[in-house]
Amino acid sequence: MARIAGVNIPTTKRVIIGLTYIHGIGRTRAAEICTKIGIPAERRVNQLTDAEVIQIRELIDRDFQVEGDLRREVAMNIKRLMDLGCYRGLRHRRGLPVRGQRTHTNARTRKGPAKAIAGKKK
Repeated sequence: MARIAGVNIPTTKRVIIGLTYIHGIGRTRAAEICTKIGIPAERRVNQLTDAEVIQIRELIDRDFQVEGDLRREVAMNIKRLMDLGCYRGLRHRRGLPVRGQRTHTNARTRKGPAKAIAGKKK
């Protein structure tokens, strides 16, 4: 099992798919990493040599911000918005949608399960 950026990459998946298990690397970046190193797209993680795994690890450490550092930066950005008291920060603080979505009917993901209102029957 390959371990890159503190994440265990599944061995049976293709390399491009396996790299997406790392926070901060999607399909496009994974494909970009594979082309830079010269790994074919159909290669599986368990077929990688130790040298290729080390090359991937070094490239990710050098060129991309992933996992803990990225999560910390995102959390600090949200905390900064909340400390400023701007509109986006207030929406984060209240647990409501931040990007202008309606809240009258939807937004259950952000608001949580619906709470019953006493005495409201029709």
